[in-house]
Amino acid sequence: MFKKILLATTSSPTCNEASNVAIEQAKKHGSKLYIFHALGFPTRGFGSFIVDFKTGEHEYYSPETIAKVKDKIEKTYAEQLKGLDDYVIETMAGVPYTEILRLARKENIDLIVMGPHTKDEKGAILYRSILGSTMQEVTLRARCPVMIVSRPVAKEKLDFKNIVFGTDFSKQCDAAFKFAYDSAKKLGSTLYLFHALDITPGLGAGIFGQNEIDKCLDGIKDRIRETYTTKMEGFDNYKIKTWEGIPYMEIVKFARRKEADLIVMAHHSKEKDPEKAIIGSTMEQVVIRAGCPVVSVNRSAK
Repeated sequence: MFKKILLATTSSPTCNEASNVAIEQAKKHGSKLYIFHALGFPTRGFGSFIVDFKTGEHEYYSPETIAKVKDKIEKTYAEQLKGLDDYVIETMAGVPYTEILRLARKENIDLIVMGPHTKDEKGAILYRSILGSTMQEVTLRARCPVMIVSRPVAKEKLDFKNIVFGTDFSKQCDAAFKFAYDSAKKLGSTLYLFHALDITPGLGAGIFGQNEIDKCLDGIKDRIRETYTTKMEGFDNYKIKTWEGIPYMEIVKFARRKEADLIVMAHHSKEKDPEKAIIGSTMEQVVIRAGCPVVSVNRSAK
């Protein structure tokens, strides 16, 4: 399913969940795994020194430094990498998201796997800033799907047998649907097509009586059939579900109730130009709270 997987890591404990998922996926699919770590910012232009992201210390940028970092990464993931022969470790000095994207494009990567942030900050879960700038930029500009892993995932859940596709019917959701459908078809998974009718009070959403809500939900089910099920020729392992509420809460609750192994969503829905759109607030909140990996899709997958 994935010929090439890129794990973006700092080799710190905050990346453990993402590394576990990336390595296990590479084993399951016989993928080539690229493990990438950005060394730090050059101090000035193409100078000989870099500033370490984690310590802030200046280090001499040399073949010896690169070898030392690669050796550290190799030792960090030695146990997990047992049984996986086709992997390479890459390091580069520069802005992390720029180098991640550069490598992804150069090697024609099919899936990028990363955590939602790189700093181990207590209480960060309480703030929007938990979604670090690196993840924000990678999901914005990546030409392939980006899997964000924020919590530990059991190995038996990595077959992705239950996939939830969350949609708001925006044009950007078409690419996310294609990825979710292709994945479900190849993996023999149950695909849940889910939409939450937004009745968030005070944010412009209407407040309806229950009869009107039920009528809207029936209409949404018809729209899901027209928009998506007509594109699933020969595939019938799907279910259509609609709930009312605050969208990100309902997606997370639904995923937990169905013991979902994977949530797939569009990176954004309002901005038409994918080069300009920040990650959508619903996607952001789902990433923070979901108990399973979340895939952000910004463009049609290869």
